[in-house]
Amino acid sequence: MPSMRRTPPKNQPAPETAIPLGDIAPRDQAALLRRVFQQTSEAVMITDRDNRIVATNAAFAKMTGRSEEEVLGLNPRVLASGQTPIDQYALMWRALVEHGVWRGEFWNARPDGTTYPTQVTITTVCDELGEIAHHVATYMDPASERATAERLSYMAHHDSLTGLLNRYALQVQLERLLAGARRDNEMVAILLIDLDRFKDINDTLGHHVGDRLLVDMAKRLTGGIRASDVAARLGGDEFLVVLPNVGDAMAVTGIASKLRRSLAELYRIGEHSLYSTPSIGISLFPADGDTVDVLIRNADAAMYHAKAAGRDNFRFFAPSMNAAAMERLKLETAMRQALESMSQTTAQFRLEFQPQLSLRDDRVIGLEALLRWTHPKWGAISPARFIPVAEDTGMIQPLGDWVIWEACRQLRVFKDHGIRGIRIAVNLSAQQLREEALPSIVRGALACYELAPGELELEITENTAMLNPEGTIDILRRLSDIGIVLAIDDFGTGYSSLAYLKQLPINRLKLDRGFTRDAVDDEKGAAICSATIVLGHKLGLDLVAEGIETREQFEHMKALGCDTIQGYHYCRPLPPETLIPFLLERQAGPAG
Repeated sequence: MPSMRRTPPKNQPAPETAIPLGDIAPRDQAALLRRVFQQTSEAVMITDRDNRIVATNAAFAKMTGRSEEEVLGLNPRVLASGQTPIDQYALMWRALVEHGVWRGEFWNARPDGTTYPTQVTITTVCDELGEIAHHVATYMDPASERATAERLSYMAHHDSLTGLLNRYALQVQLERLLAGARRDNEMVAILLIDLDRFKDINDTLGHHVGDRLLVDMAKRLTGGIRASDVAARLGGDEFLVVLPNVGDAMAVTGIASKLRRSLAELYRIGEHSLYSTPSIGISLFPADGDTVDVLIRNADAAMYHAKAAGRDNFRFFAPSMNAAAMERLKLETAMRQALESMSQTTAQFRLEFQPQLSLRDDRVIGLEALLRWTHPKWGAISPARFIPVAEDTGMIQPLGDWVIWEACRQLRVFKDHGIRGIRIAVNLSAQQLREEALPSIVRGALACYELAPGELELEITENTAMLNPEGTIDILRRLSDIGIVLAIDDFGTGYSSLAYLKQLPINRLKLDRGFTRDAVDDEKGAAICSATIVLGHKLGLDLVAEGIETREQFEHMKALGCDTIQGYHYCRPLPPETLIPFLLERQAGPAG
């Protein structure tokens, strides 16, 4: 309640001693006002100076589900649902004190618990002395009017069949996105999608089947793009996707490839099992045009090139990008084939292991598992090339699970050869960290090869940890509870928060090679390494220096108090058959 005032609020006229009602006799005025109050279609509530309800009308009872008898003497908060922000009430009281009137929206609740929005106007009424005597609140149901307006707006901007944006709304959106891209010097991709042989389905099975296929296709389309992307139906079986703020053409290639696979999968329409592959044409802003019309026209030209090339593919408007896109598509196809042949003796994926040397006693205490791919025709393929493709396509999940199992299997082989005191370190991807079954996968691999939990180390990068800190903390704690050793890889290159770092159940920090490389000749680099090592030790963590390639770096990290080193200076990654004699030769302690 505002404080009582001797003068009316600002902008409120001084109170009248009587309300003029024309020629109506004074004795009839009260009865008339009462009838008007009760019969008006708007809900009305009157409160006294102490904010207690003193009167309500029939419309109020209908809207709120509360009769006048139920609410008399109560505070209006009895109507509150708890969904209106507290700040809204503060703004209301301020407006009433300063201006004597407030208009806004509340979310109220009926006695049965149902909530509803209501448009409210509250007016302050002062008595003859200028003191606040009452507040009069009128309520209107905005739902029907708002719903009608929203429906009309929706129909004007969306395709009636699929619910995607229509051509008009797309034009507006695309103009806005291009304006932002010009300002921020960003790339925008336009993907024009046409369903191959859709006319045959329409003509053979009827438009009702064709329409249902288009609806399903639109759902797959929206499910395969980001929230910031735009999808529209241009008409018939032509669709258009806008990808704002894309990093480069290769990122567009990944999205186009994902959409192509999704849209080409089997459609089940009633009793029909149908296939309709997409042909996709791609143009890029600003390289392929500076206006909406030019970009769409060039994407359309690229789409016809895709159809001419055999359908079920995509083409860039720029030929040079087509070559790069086809190269990536070949790599993706080859990777799928390699994954399918994992269990065969000719498996293309394998692991190499890089030893980690303890600086305390000069013995090998760990091995980092590194994934390698050797293609039968192309030879060795760099992880820098195939890992991003695996992440973009979702293949990183099965690939990462295989690495965990294969690393555990190899550790079992090492132990069977008499090698002891070695822990295997495996890198986790962001997708694996989102997998609820990850702890079960780890348990299964350990049990299968009769390994102790402490013999497996799982590494994540700072950036991976910070993508979803709460979820990461939860799954890492579950792994830690099993007894798995956990490490932050490439520490110092990401954007981790120390507040989160202290919550993560980690055991080791791995200093990025960029810091260890600069620590010898650069004072600032040395200071960063030294401070990180001190910080890690204060947190009870082991420090691993990666990328040690020279004797000077080795000695410097040892002098700074680093616990473990890893790098070419000590040993390059080795295949298992070479690693076994290497480890046996350097085995510290009895092999039992």
